[in-house]
Amino acid sequence: MRVFVTGATGFIGSVVVRELIEAGHQVLGLSRSDAGAESLIAAGAQVHRGDVEDLESLRSGAAQADGIIHTAFIHDFAKFVENCEIDRRAIEAMGGVLAGSDRPFVITSGTGAASTPGRPSTEDDAANSHIPRVASEQAADAALTQGAHVSVVRLPQVHDPLKQGLISPLIAVAREKGVSAYVGDGLNRWPAVHLLDAAHLYKLVLEKGTKGTRYNAVGEEGVTAKEIAESLGRGLNLPVVSLSPEEAGEHFGWMGMFVAHDMPASSALTQERLGWQPTGPGLIADLDQVGYL
Repeated sequence: MRVFVTGATGFIGSVVVRELIEAGHQVLGLSRSDAGAESLIAAGAQVHRGDVEDLESLRSGAAQADGIIHTAFIHDFAKFVENCEIDRRAIEAMGGVLAGSDRPFVITSGTGAASTPGRPSTEDDAANSHIPRVASEQAADAALTQGAHVSVVRLPQVHDPLKQGLISPLIAVAREKGVSAYVGDGLNRWPAVHLLDAAHLYKLVLEKGTKGTRYNAVGEEGVTAKEIAESLGRGLNLPVVSLSPEEAGEHFGWMGMFVAHDMPASSALTQERLGWQPTGPGLIADLDQVGYL
């Protein structure tokens, strides 16, 4: 299968590209830079120039492919709402090309989009309309109604020893403030998955995913904020402190909107439906391996 991959040079997308090529697929990777193009060629992929705001480049890439994996997202969370709308337009553009075909279209959302008070969210929980990331799933639903073969991969904190999703900016905050902090009792939970497990799930969804189905790329249902802060404290040799909700906004900046949320998620249905078995190291194990110096 010839697969168009957006975000093909990014943290997750670059490993998805490798996973696809090792499985015998051809990859057409989106790149906005010469350096990105060179890395794709070195990985054995073909290059398609453009970015997620260049809708014509997205349509052109989609038209050349037997399937699409859309991992690209602008990770400037200070402009989170705006970036979610950019993602909506990108999905709509590619979905329009695939309308009425059986070519698989795998888009990316977040497990936090369906967070459910009191229990881990599941694949069958709809995205919450008040969360900006719902834009991606709304665009997927629109493409589905047009006859596109759309599936959704919901990501938690994706990690290896180099990057850890939203925890990477938490490390920067801890360095700046001189403490590793959590809010309240720190028992709110974030789900997580190792990078290699996430990449493998994308491949499985491309090859075997059911039209209109959501999949949770969750290896751990919920790691507490206190555990995360304690790991950062060990690695950075900083004190670990609890902050009140009122203090969190000033301390964490734009991250204040996320740090106290309890958003565990389950992947039981994903594992049952696709036979996916996450095997990578856990989040704390990877955080304890970070080279902080």
